[in-house]
Amino acid sequence: MAKVEVESRAAVTVVSVTRPEVHNAIDSEAAALLHAAFVEFAGDEDARVLVVTGRGGRAFSSGADLKDGPNLFTNREDPTCGPLQFSGLDPGKPVIAAVEGYCFAGGLELAAWCDFRIAGRSSEFGVLNRRWGIPLVDGGTQRLARIVGLGNALWLIETGVRIDVEHALRIGLVQDVTPDGEALKWSLDLAERIAAYPQISLRADRSSTIAGLSLALEEGLAFEERSGIPTLSDPELAEGLAGYASGNRPEPPTPSS
Repeated sequence: MAKVEVESRAAVTVVSVTRPEVHNAIDSEAAALLHAAFVEFAGDEDARVLVVTGRGGRAFSSGADLKDGPNLFTNREDPTCGPLQFSGLDPGKPVIAAVEGYCFAGGLELAAWCDFRIAGRSSEFGVLNRRWGIPLVDGGTQRLARIVGLGNALWLIETGVRIDVEHALRIGLVQDVTPDGEALKWSLDLAERIAAYPQISLRADRSSTIAGLSLALEEGLAFEERSGIPTLSDPELAEGLAGYASGNRPEPPTPSS
C-alpha cells in the first residue's frame, strides 16, 4: 500500500495518508507523495474540490515521522515548502480536512492548510511537538493565528495543550462535528455540493478572502472587485439565474451538529 493514496470521485479528489500503524505520521516519502498529489489536483481542470484525510480511524495525522527527521529536511521537492511539503502550496480551489482521531503537530498544520475542518466526535488536536522543542515549520505559526485568533494560537503553540473536538469547535479550529467515523462521508457530501456550484465566482471569492488577510480594508475591497466583477459574465452564473427564475432553488447544506 502506498503511504499516500489518491482517489478521484468525479469532480472531488480524496487524498489519504495511509500509515495507520504510526498514526499516519508523515515521513519524507509520504511528504513527497502529498506534494505531488496537491500539485496534480491544482492542475487538473476537472477536479474541483479536494478532501484530505487519514486512514484507519484513529488519526488524521500525528505529524512528522521523527524517525525520518533528517530526510524530511533534505529531500524536499519544493524548497519553498516546509519539510512536509505542503505549506507553500495553494491549489486555488476548495480544500476540506476530514479529521478522525489524533490531529497533532504537523498533522494539525496540514489540517490548518485546508480551507476548513470537519471532525469526528473523538478527534483531538494539539501542538504536541512542543514537548520535544520541535518548531512549527509547515505553516502552523501563520495559519493557526488566522484561524483561531492570536491568543488561542499562542495558547496552543506555547503550552502544547491537547484539546478535544468541542473545544476546537468553540475556538473555530473545527467548523463541524460528526459522529465518529462519519467525517469523511460528511466532507464528501459537502465537497460534492461545492463542486456543483458555479466555480469561477467561488474561486474568486476564495481568493479574495485569503488575500484580504494581508491587505488593508480598502485594498481588500479593491481586490474583491477586481476578482469578482469579471465572474458576472460566467455562463454558469447565467444558467444558475435561469434555474432560479424557473423555481429551481436547492436547499443549502446544514451543519451536522
